[in-house]
Amino acid sequence: MTPFIFNTTPSIHFGAGQAAHLSDILHQRALTRVLIVTDPGMIATGLVDDLLAPLATGPLKVAVFDQVLSDPPEHVVIQAVNTAKNHRAEAIIGFGGGSSLDVAKLVALLADSDEKLADIYGVGLARGPRLPLIQIPTTSGTGSEVTPVAIVTTGTSEKMGVVSPLLLPDVALLDAALTLGLPAPITAATGIDAMVHAIEAYASLNPNNNPLSRSLAREALRLMGRSLETAVHSPADIAARSDMLLGSMFAGQAFANSPVAAVHALAYPIGGHFKVPHGLSNALVLPHVLRFNAETAPTPYAQIAAIAFPALAGNEGREAATGFADALADLAHRCGLQPRLRDVNIPRDALAMLARDAMHQTRLLVNNPRPITEADALAIYTAAW
Repeated sequence: MTPFIFNTTPSIHFGAGQAAHLSDILHQRALTRVLIVTDPGMIATGLVDDLLAPLATGPLKVAVFDQVLSDPPEHVVIQAVNTAKNHRAEAIIGFGGGSSLDVAKLVALLADSDEKLADIYGVGLARGPRLPLIQIPTTSGTGSEVTPVAIVTTGTSEKMGVVSPLLLPDVALLDAALTLGLPAPITAATGIDAMVHAIEAYASLNPNNNPLSRSLAREALRLMGRSLETAVHSPADIAARSDMLLGSMFAGQAFANSPVAAVHALAYPIGGHFKVPHGLSNALVLPHVLRFNAETAPTPYAQIAAIAFPALAGNEGREAATGFADALADLAHRCGLQPRLRDVNIPRDALAMLARDAMHQTRLLVNNPRPITEADALAIYTAAW
């Protein structure tokens, strides 16, 4: 068996109502000054107030940074780091979607070291130390609570990643009750995002693709394949929400160790230039990337197709792989996501620019089962348009 490394968040608390135990976790770790990193939308839901209420008693000093933006730009990270330093935070709590969790990771790192954000983009460049980090996701998509990755928008459009084992949180607290109020479009987009994580982790050419990641990816697809549509159309179904949250975490653990590939590489420029949510960006290119890959590398997709969609059982090879791509496109459509780039106001004359920018995502493209040139990327965008 090929040697591999598998890292994940060391303490995972899963179950409806787990958020109420946050004060116990802080007390057990003797933490007295914490910063909660979140966004204005979470403030508006009232969930932040609910999280704060049990923390109001005793010696605990809590500050809240609530200015996280979607696809967070550098200046937001720097503002949050300054808030943590001014509060003399001993620990950071990320609360919200993937953007809040990613910012929380970087705050935990940069608030306790002399490193600069611009110096740590890439793989393995962060040195640390970092503050204790607790992550509480309120969407079932990014899996950021169990990944060593944080994505930042640099300049006006380009997305850069900080990848380091130092970014793995100490505690992931997963409470499906926190996701019950998630609007259908966000439920759908984040759910497809999580499925992409599992699919790309399973098929990744990364040398660390391993049996644990593949097993987690399969289980993630089983859970999410049976539950996403229910979570979208019956938002109060706690069983479906639990499946989605657990599946998202499994997918996060999978791709944290067997990294994603061309779907994400082609999705990033869409989000960067046109501010399309990341999950929807993935959904827009997903079936077209899979069909492209299936021409020369159908096997991994054929192996997982029936796990997510039992109706595909019995198909083999390229037929199974292309059927998988079609089924994912149909699922996204049934969940209400726009099917084409033109539907999110991306003009056809922007496709060449997107293709050029996608080629900058070299750390992802090397993991794709089939090599992709700029001309290939343009053809995929054109098919998606």
